[in-house]
This record gives sequence, structure tokens and C-alpha cells, in this order.
Amino acid sequence: MNHFFQNINQILLSEETRKKAERFFVIIAIVSFIIHLTAILLIDVDILETPKNNSLIISPLAAIYTPFSFILIYEVYLLVFYLPKSMTDYIGKQYEIITLILIRKIFYDLSQLKLNTNWFETEANLKFTYDILGVLSLFVLIFFFYKLSVKYKEITVEKQIDINEKTKRFIKIKTIMANMLVLVVFFLAIYSFVNWIFENTIEVKEVSKGIKDVNSIFFDDFFTVLILTDVLLLLITFFQTDVFSRVIRNSGFIISTIMIKLSFSANGVLNTILIVSAVGFGVLLLLIFNQYKKIEVKYD
Repeated sequence: MNHFFQNINQILLSEETRKKAERFFVIIAIVSFIIHLTAILLIDVDILETPKNNSLIISPLAAIYTPFSFILIYEVYLLVFYLPKSMTDYIGKQYEIITLILIRKIFYDLSQLKLNTNWFETEANLKFTYDILGVLSLFVLIFFFYKLSVKYKEITVEKQIDINEKTKRFIKIKTIMANMLVLVVFFLAIYSFVNWIFENTIEVKEVSKGIKDVNSIFFDDFFTVLILTDVLLLLITFFQTDVFSRVIRNSGFIISTIMIKLSFSANGVLNTILIVSAVGFGVLLLLIFNQYKKIEVKYD
């Protein structure tokens, strides 16, 4: 059984597979960008017919939305890739993904801008303002999150604890879960894409979906899967340790993920507030957790 899981891990989560996935998604992002631009051009010259109220064909700027979607799928793979290696890197990738989703939304916002003197009286301009401020805030927060993550690793090294059998088993469980998660993500991505194509070709009357709905495609369900995975990891963690600070940290990370998931149901400034609050909460959790670790190192 161990040999079987090692082979699966080599196929799905090896460094070689990661490099191949990176090349694949870069190529498909470039190709999809060209196809999207071509489709917009053909629509503009009336060679293709499509509903004019479709939010993703109104401007060449909206075409940037498509390659970013494939880059985001690659980021999802990286999130799963880091799951067995480091909890903080795994959570950090969640924060990177939601930030990239917000950046992708900004490209759509740019195509909707109304350049007039009454900037804050236009809904599209307000959305752009909220999103651009949100991205800047997230960029700063993620910087501090990774800085605190490095601090935690330095503190752990100072303690010089050898990996015990419980920890080895926990890492093995996380590896198995990561391999299963790759397959879940793969089928979820295919289902979401096919379902979206069906809705926009067969159910023509409903083709005019807001950008909020487009943003939630795949990622709404994906973060639901992440929440369930995080809860399962938390329960398994109790077999490894019952240290209060670690339990609170892992529980808090689940709350942070739930807040990100809730952001897909919100719109406008509330969407941005939920995302920034979720990442800010994670940064604060890690800051406090590091202080606990310093106490443990000092008095152990």
C-alpha cells in the first residue's frame, strides 16, 4: 500500500510534475488569451454572433480575464502541492489565490470604467477603487504572513526537535489527502467549465451573468472543499498534539478560509472587506502563535 501511494505521489505531486504543470498552464494561458482576443475581434466585425450583453466580450481588456483563470488553476495545484510540506505555506497559497482572483476582477473593472469628473458617483468606478485598495492591502498582509512564517520556522529550528513517529504519520496522511485533493480539483474544474459552457450556449436567456457569478465559478465550490479538508486536518491533528496554541492556530485558519468562502456571496465593498479581513485575521493568528512558540522554546 505504501508503494502504491508513493507511486501516486510521484505522478501527481513530484517536483517534475510541478514543472510540467507550470509549462502547461503558461502555454494554455497564452493560447487562451489569443483565442479570446480573436473572438472579440470577430464579434466587433460582425463575423461571429453572440449576445452583446455578455460581460466578458465587451472590451479587449476583458480578455486578460481568461489567461488569469488558467494561472489561478495552476495556483490551486501549487496549494495542494504545498499541503504535505508546510501548513503556513498551504494557507499562504490560499491567500495568494484569493488575491489573484481580485486582481483578475480588476482587469474586468478596467473595461467598465467611466472616465468623468464624478468618479465616486459611478458604480463601476467605485468597484475598481475598492478592488485596487483591496489588492494593495492583501499584498502587504501576505508579505507579513510569510515573514511571520519564516520567524516560526526559525523558532522551530532553535528548539531542535527531531521528527517523531506521530509527526511522520501526520505528514504521510497529509500526503495522501493532497493526492486525493488533486483528483477532486481536476474533476471539479472540468465540471465547472463544462457547466459554464452549457449555461452560456444552451440557456441563452440567462447568458448575461454578472462578474460576481463568473468569479465564483469553480472557486466557490473549491473553497468549500478546502474548508472540509481543513476541518479533517484539524481533527487528525489531535492525534499528533493537543497543544493549545497549535489547535487555536489551525482552528483560526479554518475561520479565515470560511470568511474567504463567504466573500463569493458578497458584492461591492463587502466582498473586499471580507477578503482583507480573512487574510488580516490569519496574519494576526500567526503573530500571536509565534509568541506562544517563543515561550515554549524559553521554558521547555
